[in-house]
Amino acid sequence: MTEMGMVRLAIDFENPGKEWWESGGRDLWQALAEGFDENAVAVDSSIADSWLKQAAMLPGWEGGPEFSPHPICLKAINEDEEV
Repeated sequence: MTEMGMVRLAIDFENPGKEWWESGGRDLWQALAEGFDENAVAVDSSIADSWLKQAAMLPGWEGGPEFSPHPICLKAINEDEEV
């Protein structure tokens, strides 16, 4: 899915769906964010791929608007960006 290296998973606040968060998504996100109140987390791309597969199995993952289809989005990390 993604290339090797670090990527960022972030809450997509433009996605209006609450079903995913209430159907286990909140717990899944908090486990990834290590219990901190984080809106974005930098992880290895292999972890991101695995996490996104789990996230997609929960109800409410699909169905957001075209510009914000999922509650969590994947973002690239610039080479000069500190993580």
